[in-house]
Amino acid sequence: MEKAILVTVDFKNEQNWPVEDRASELRELARSSGASVEGEVICRRDKATPDLFIGKGKFEELILLAKTKRIDLVIFNNELTPTQLRNIEAGLSNNKINHKVLDRTQLILDIFAQHAKSMEGKIQVELAQLEYLLPRLTGRGVGLSRLGGGIGTRGPGEQILESDRRRIRQRVSKLKKELINLETRRGALRKRRRDAMLVSIAIVGYTNAGKTTLLNRFTNSKKLVADKLFSTLDPIARIYSLPNNLKVLFNDTVGFLHNLPHFLIESFKATLEEVKEADLLIHVLDASNPKIDEYNDAVYAVLKELEAEKKTIITVLNKIDLMDNAQYLKRLEKKFNNTVSVSALKGDGIELIIDKISGLLSEFVTKIKVEIPNNRMALVNLIYENGNVHKREDRAASVYIEATVPTRLRNLLNL
Repeated sequence: MEKAILVTVDFKNEQNWPVEDRASELRELARSSGASVEGEVICRRDKATPDLFIGKGKFEELILLAKTKRIDLVIFNNELTPTQLRNIEAGLSNNKINHKVLDRTQLILDIFAQHAKSMEGKIQVELAQLEYLLPRLTGRGVGLSRLGGGIGTRGPGEQILESDRRRIRQRVSKLKKELINLETRRGALRKRRRDAMLVSIAIVGYTNAGKTTLLNRFTNSKKLVADKLFSTLDPIARIYSLPNNLKVLFNDTVGFLHNLPHFLIESFKATLEEVKEADLLIHVLDASNPKIDEYNDAVYAVLKELEAEKKTIITVLNKIDLMDNAQYLKRLEKKFNNTVSVSALKGDGIELIIDKISGLLSEFVTKIKVEIPNNRMALVNLIYENGNVHKREDRAASVYIEATVPTRLRNLLNL
């Protein structure tokens, strides 16, 4: 396990989360990546310095802490420029510190890379990593570019660097084409789901809010759940039949995060399209977390970028088993729209979510009274498979049925 020091900077002109909260989240990100946090540096500044991002005094403090703790890794909670990254690495090397330096975006990408299992997930992670690396190649590729800049340094280095850039651009182009092909297949799959009378429900929420636990509870699935940020990266879909026999498809999605870099959202749009195309959203919030308002805002910021913030949304206040203040929970229930309080871990309140879903999806079902000739029994089977039959009469030449069925099925039957 690599030993890490975390650096969080608070700028006075930023209207942002409190620095302590951002430092706490960075600790969780570092832990999720497999690092052991051995120390932290927190500082407040008017603006970043162009050379080291932090001031020289804080950098000296960082060097001393790194020497004392014998660390392997320094992680900044802000995005660093190539020059800043190069200078920080050089300053640590000059003090004989064995190290790597990462910024927050690189750390998130590392966690994504660990958790991507499907072909689509791996493509999206690689694309995000390459798009992050490309403009920083000069800063990170000092060894490649050293021979190419100035008197006494002319040689093949710049050609090698440009060759690297060209190879990365070609790879990015190829990955984007593969994602387009995957999205085409996803579109065809969504059409087949609609033809199969499936209503799409996307489960969204801040990372580690309990989305996968809720999905497991709905569908008796055994998808791995871990107390880590971004433990679910690849999209998961499970079919569930509501009490009225309407079949819905639950889609678990990658967890959202405060200030999630825009290019990451772009890279993962193929997966997040499930959110945009969903008929209903379930927004899972950790009711026991004191930063619930900030997490709610962060999720809606991503939904807005996906143009999905105006969809019908059920707010699930999860982890109530960790709460002991009933009055505070009641205030939360009044604060958010369409709320249901549950413990996905223990199963408390799950039936309330199902009732809420059934009520909100009432527009997707309709009641029918139909008489079907005996030579068209396949339609009777279709009604039983996809609807809820209330009455049936077997007559001499036909079958009379009263049922609640998906609206799409009624249209298919031309009733």
